[in-house]
Amino acid sequence: MVGKIAVEAVEEKRQRLDELSKFIWNHPEAGFKEYKAQEKVVELLKEEGFQVETGVGGVPTAIKAVFGSGHPVIGFMGEFDALPGLSQRVSSTKETIEGQPYGHGCGHNLLCTAHVGGAIGLKEDMIKRNLPGTIALFMCPGEELLTGKPLMARGGAFEGIDVAVNFHPNKINEATTGVSTAVNSMKFHFHGKTSHAANAPENGRSALDAVELTNVGANYLREHVPSDVRIHYTITNGGVVPNIVPDEAEVWYYVRAFSREVVEDVYERLVCVANGAAMMTDTTVEVEFLGGCYNTQNNIVLANVVAEAMNEIPQEPWSEEELAFAAALDEKTADSAKATTKKYGLSKDTHLYTGPGKVTSFNSYGSTDIGDVMHLLPTAYFFTACTNMGAPAHSWQFTACAGSSIGEKGMIYAAKVMAVYGAKLIENPELIKQAKEVFDKQMEGRVYKCPIPDHVGVPQ
Repeated sequence: MVGKIAVEAVEEKRQRLDELSKFIWNHPEAGFKEYKAQEKVVELLKEEGFQVETGVGGVPTAIKAVFGSGHPVIGFMGEFDALPGLSQRVSSTKETIEGQPYGHGCGHNLLCTAHVGGAIGLKEDMIKRNLPGTIALFMCPGEELLTGKPLMARGGAFEGIDVAVNFHPNKINEATTGVSTAVNSMKFHFHGKTSHAANAPENGRSALDAVELTNVGANYLREHVPSDVRIHYTITNGGVVPNIVPDEAEVWYYVRAFSREVVEDVYERLVCVANGAAMMTDTTVEVEFLGGCYNTQNNIVLANVVAEAMNEIPQEPWSEEELAFAAALDEKTADSAKATTKKYGLSKDTHLYTGPGKVTSFNSYGSTDIGDVMHLLPTAYFFTACTNMGAPAHSWQFTACAGSSIGEKGMIYAAKVMAVYGAKLIENPELIKQAKEVFDKQMEGRVYKCPIPDHVGVPQ
């Protein structure tokens, strides 16, 4: 098997990789504040002989680690940020860890470590077989804020990479050719005039009224946008007490669609809605653009390479304890578990996936900033089984699995898949040529433009 040495190398490093994953799981950090994770990752990569740079692309917690020289240059796109409000023990019931506000409800501890393991495995294969090429491992902050990779791209971090790969923990083993949405994130800050709401309402100019009219306008806008558009919001400041006309109010919006162009069009229309609300209420509005990312653009040639690697590497069997744990979790989200097994044509009694790696084309209305990398170079995006069937994304159940042996097995499997993926591409450069031809056809002459303007800095 191509990559046999790489697979063995990942297995040999398993304990060290488990330690890294567990450390990141036990020390979850907000996006762009992943300093503890950064330190541990840098330490391990230096031990493994990689040349390591931090602050890549102008993003302080970003990492680039390089091994080898020349082409092909294969990029591994890791992440390591956590989510607020998802602190959770490894338990089949909801148990918050006291004093820990964040949790890995998207499994980025596994995601990070799998990419590290894949890079290490490929490195060992390259050394022992004297293979040409360069490994470029990136650790990308702030994916949950959907701005980490765009900011790194804006800073030139991904220049010179030939092909890339991104793994994410999920429920089955699949390489996807489906599309995830592009997104813009923005806040509308309205400024009015305060007054006593009963004694002198005529003197007040309600910023909250402007927010509410914006939301009404946005809801009418939904009728006149393409069917793939998603608009959602939350009021982050609506005043303090009802007897004071609020002079300050704020609403936070996301706009999503299956293409960057549609997102930008709907975003401009939503800004018009907010401006209109300000005019109607005699207030002013400040638009704070928080960032955005591209839709995904998966490469079928590279997806097939990933699926081939998956099906050459045996999936580690689940233990009775793991199956029981997953079944207990599925009891909490029975409807979600039922929907997942139906979607993939599995038995309704399935709690943990066992089976071949598939190439699927399911679309997702969620977003991920790997889409920006996919508009710069050919990229594969895949999942391995790391959770029970009913675990919703961004949930305490997902966090529990990410800290368990279930997540660990899926992580090690993904590391081996990525290592073999790299070895296959080095051995068969024709695949890279084919992947680039597909990429060029997808781009249709378009050129990537970072969706985050230069004046928008890295979140503090």
